[in-house]
Amino acid sequence: MAGLAASFGSGAMTNSIQEMEQCQVALVIGSNTTENHPVIGTVLRRAVQRGGAKIIVADPRRIGLVEDAALWVRQRPGTDLALINAMIHVILKEGLQDQAFIDERTENFEALKESVRKYASAKAEKITGIPAADIEAAARLYATAERAAIFYAMGITQHVTGTDNVKALANLAMVCGHLGKPGSGVNPLRGQNNVQGACDMGGLPGDLPGYQKVANKEVLKRFKEQWNAKKLPSAPGLTLMEIMDAAHKGSIKGLFILGENPMVSDPDTGHVEKALERLDFLVVADIFLTETAALADVVLPGACWAEKEGTFTNTERRVQRVRKAVEAPGQARADWELLNDLGQRLGLDWNYKEPKKIFKEIAEVTPAYAGISHERLDSLGSLQWPCPDKKHPGTPILHTKAFTRGKGLFHVLEHQEPVERADARYPFTLTTGRNLYHYHTRTMTGRSVGLNDLAPTCKVEINPADAARLGVNNGELVQVSSRRGKIVASACVIDRVAPGVVFLPFHYADAAANMLTIGALDPVAKIPEFKVCAVQLKKVA
Repeated sequence: MAGLAASFGSGAMTNSIQEMEQCQVALVIGSNTTENHPVIGTVLRRAVQRGGAKIIVADPRRIGLVEDAALWVRQRPGTDLALINAMIHVILKEGLQDQAFIDERTENFEALKESVRKYASAKAEKITGIPAADIEAAARLYATAERAAIFYAMGITQHVTGTDNVKALANLAMVCGHLGKPGSGVNPLRGQNNVQGACDMGGLPGDLPGYQKVANKEVLKRFKEQWNAKKLPSAPGLTLMEIMDAAHKGSIKGLFILGENPMVSDPDTGHVEKALERLDFLVVADIFLTETAALADVVLPGACWAEKEGTFTNTERRVQRVRKAVEAPGQARADWELLNDLGQRLGLDWNYKEPKKIFKEIAEVTPAYAGISHERLDSLGSLQWPCPDKKHPGTPILHTKAFTRGKGLFHVLEHQEPVERADARYPFTLTTGRNLYHYHTRTMTGRSVGLNDLAPTCKVEINPADAARLGVNNGELVQVSSRRGKIVASACVIDRVAPGVVFLPFHYADAAANMLTIGALDPVAKIPEFKVCAVQLKKVA
């Protein structure tokens, strides 16, 4: 979000899922799309099978989408930025850029042009491990297409250079003019179904709803009037990892955790556990007793998605209604009810009666949602923001005539090595991700008999050459250790990963990959470097 906002003025998917079939070329980087976003993965595959689209996959693993790809480039984990800069270098060197688009709709191009000179494909090969010829082929394929789109996910963002990686993808799209038209754009694929909506509603420490900054005096004045508030925070708060560090140090005394399981999902789990244990008071609201809820002083039973009314805003900015199918069991209540009652007990004049009334306020304070209401959603099915008034049809494609910030901004970006690299003591590079059968920390999918039959235990993927050297056979138990902790997992000996690289899914609490990962943060977005850390492997006798 931070990277796209800096480049375009808006931190959201620029195009729509339905348009993907219009792509001539799709660059998929840092996204195991068919497992992590299987509906979108199906659309991409259909674009190949029906429309003759060509897919470029850039991923350290041989993911399933490689079978449908025209080209697969395997970068060393943590070298995405060098790859993207090298592609831009090739495009400019061969005159494949859209100069008219650059001249009319962007700024700072000359600085970008100068900066990528040092990323010749031969040099990039040494950094990334990708043959120079493949880098050049990827650049030509993307640049020469009439309609080309970029799709990325947490393989791009979960690095200390995550924000820069996203800015680099924005640079690449602007250089080729692949923005503001169908079948193109820069498209972040959100990790869960309402991540975009949570951000839209102010779920970022420096933002009020609609990405209106808490540091803006005019914005604060309007929200004070709307909310009848005497005082609102005028400085950004803390991000998730900063909150954990503050709790560990004792400067945060209490936490309310809503529908999140940081004891499995956050890096350096040992540090997280100590932080939570040092709190004076911990409240967790969730639908099941998660590993985090087990540490809480108070657990508030929450209603699941099928037990409440409201809306979701998905990865393509599409606002959709959610309707209650069944009553919540026992004492379980919807999140908004829990928060409303807590607010009243804290002295706030909150008296929300139903989600429809809450959404009415959302539309009043969030310009991009101003034309959306439950009534319109019930009538039309869905709307994509920005939708500024009640007659507006919604916006499937962003930046058609101008960027949200006016002109698109090119950024000068330099490759930076991951914080922790393999060495003699920890000779393997660990990267983490998800698998098809489980969702996040298995709070729900871990209770499904069918899904657990398909993926019952954590497996660590090891290249056959490494497994042979370690004397490890497929299915045998392996201890995986880092400077922060150790786990035991079953070996999956497979050439899906390169020699020297191992992969773990993060879903499994009994073999939690995040016991191993590092808490190093991107300086802008403060997202942890989940995708790269150093580990050692040892066969369990």
